[in-house]
Amino acid sequence: MIDLKILREDPERVRQSQKVRGESIEIVDQLLALDETRRSAITIFETLRAEQNVLSKSVGAAKGDEKSKLLESAKALSAQVKEADAARAVAEAAANAALLQIHNLISPEAPVGGEADFVVLEHVGTPRDFSTAGFEPKDHVELGKILKAIDTERGAKVAGSRSYYLTGVGALLEFALVNYAISSATKAGFIPVIPPVLVNPPAMEGTGFLGQAAENVYHLEEDDVYLVGTSEVPLAAYHMDEVIDGLPLRYAGYSTCFRREAGTYGKDTRGIIRVHQFDKVEMFIFCEPKDALAEHKKLLQWEKDFLDAMEIPYRVIDVASGDLGASAIRKFDIEAWIPTQNAYREVTSTSNCTEFQARRLNIRYRDGEVTKPVATLNGTLVAIPRMIVAILENHQQADGSVIVPAALRPFLGVDQLLPA
Repeated sequence: MIDLKILREDPERVRQSQKVRGESIEIVDQLLALDETRRSAITIFETLRAEQNVLSKSVGAAKGDEKSKLLESAKALSAQVKEADAARAVAEAAANAALLQIHNLISPEAPVGGEADFVVLEHVGTPRDFSTAGFEPKDHVELGKILKAIDTERGAKVAGSRSYYLTGVGALLEFALVNYAISSATKAGFIPVIPPVLVNPPAMEGTGFLGQAAENVYHLEEDDVYLVGTSEVPLAAYHMDEVIDGLPLRYAGYSTCFRREAGTYGKDTRGIIRVHQFDKVEMFIFCEPKDALAEHKKLLQWEKDFLDAMEIPYRVIDVASGDLGASAIRKFDIEAWIPTQNAYREVTSTSNCTEFQARRLNIRYRDGEVTKPVATLNGTLVAIPRMIVAILENHQQADGSVIVPAALRPFLGVDQLLPA
């Protein structure tokens, strides 16, 4: 959640942030009114409680009729205190509910607009010209069949649409990608983590995934737990309700991720680009707020290093305001070149969430004699299905074989994937 001090002192900044995100502006004024009601209710409650404390001491010292009168007054005042406390609780709940609807304050450097209004920051590598090799590139589904690496037909039979099996070299390619990612992250100072993929409501809400992203979250109602769409959620909640030392803390979480893909009917129905279940290695950082911008640049560089190692052409984009998640003030995506689509497609992203998630999750650090919210950042190191798509399509040969990027060969044990 945002800092209420900013809301009170500069509400126009909050209104503008909501506007460029395409979110409610009216909620800002509603929250201002609710915040004033809450503060008034707290003042009334605390004033009455202070009077009650004074009266209690007077009762203890009084005798006879005076004591009887004071006891009657104490009884009446006790009822007022209970009533004021109830009013305070209602006011606080209403204000907190409104506060959860305010998204993080967007960076002034983020492009303004919708999904298509991103800014390309750089292109790296040159898309391969398959005509010079004398053949038309096959898509990853066809290559997956030739290599017996991907089976979407049996995936659909067993689990429904947007499901798949990775088999043989496909499964081995996943293990190689994960091992390379974890090895790289560990060398960069990240602590490897295998987190839970079932989380409770406070963890999901605290990371901002029960607002605009709720439609894509799987909820198991009987147990009131959620399947995570990214290990960002359990990694962010790892230090929930704690005061932590030794910043920055960097974690690399490997987990299965689940997404309903609501609202994507007809999009990417072929293959494994957009699926309900996939594995991913996610980087997550807790740091002091003053270091967040520098840490964001580091996350982007680690992602670029990974794409460079996979020898895949890509571009880096600055995501526009209307396409940002609720927690992020700025997000960079890396999009890999997919030859058969003649387009760049997102394979990683990294977001700076400043103190927004930490305030919700109550994660703080010591700054002298006081504690303050930490900053949190996240970045995908590798999302397995899309990286497999990019590797197969970019490194394919005319006979359906695929050259393995040099960085993966020690983990895969071969330099080429051959037709089965």
